Amino acid sequence: MPPVHPSVTRRPLHRRALDVQVFARDDGLFDVEASLTDTKSHDVPLAGVVRKAGDPIHEMRLQLTVDAGLSIVSVASQTLWMPYVGACGEHGDAYQRLVGLNLLKGFRQAVAERLGGTHGCTHLTELCQVLPTAVIQALAGSIIDTREGDAAAPTAPFQLDRCHALRRDGATVAQFYPRWHLATPESATTAS
Repeated sequence: MPPVHPSVTRRPLHRRALDVQVFARDDGLFDVEASLTDTKSHDVPLAGVVRKAGDPIHEMRLQLTVDAGLSIVSVASQTLWMPYVGACGEHGDAYQRLVGLNLLKGFRQAVAERLGGTHGCTHLTELCQVLPTAVIQALAGSIIDTREGDAAAPTAPFQLDRCHALRRDGATVAQFYPRWHLATPESATTAS
């Protein structure tokens, strides 16, 4: 990505890396492995010790197992690097509260209600926020039908009206999913 102000000298301070991988299992379920890692480019005094440049400040992992309908059937969490050893990783089985939630149905709000604030780890809870779209992307076109479909298909493709580019009154849907395009008064006037 080009720098915002390329004429200004910059130096790196902090990096947050998110990684989400999705695996199909032989039993028809899917494993979702997500991690969050924070590093600094310089040594940092932290909780009475110096954390060396490049060593993680945070390294946390979540593993979920979901079914084909994207309901969570199991969860495990792990804190490998943390600022406050002996405290940060002591959230117990808090992330078991995700079991039973569906990534497509009110997931982000339910995470905030169940794990926000002192109910969980800020970083693991933030990591949860990227899971719905990452898992949808992993399953799109195979488990989640994203095709135009045949004329007899009663429902619109999954992805329509889920982002600005794929809004049903927009040009992208008019071009690639014309059967599902909703003309607006402006587009009808332009077409005339």
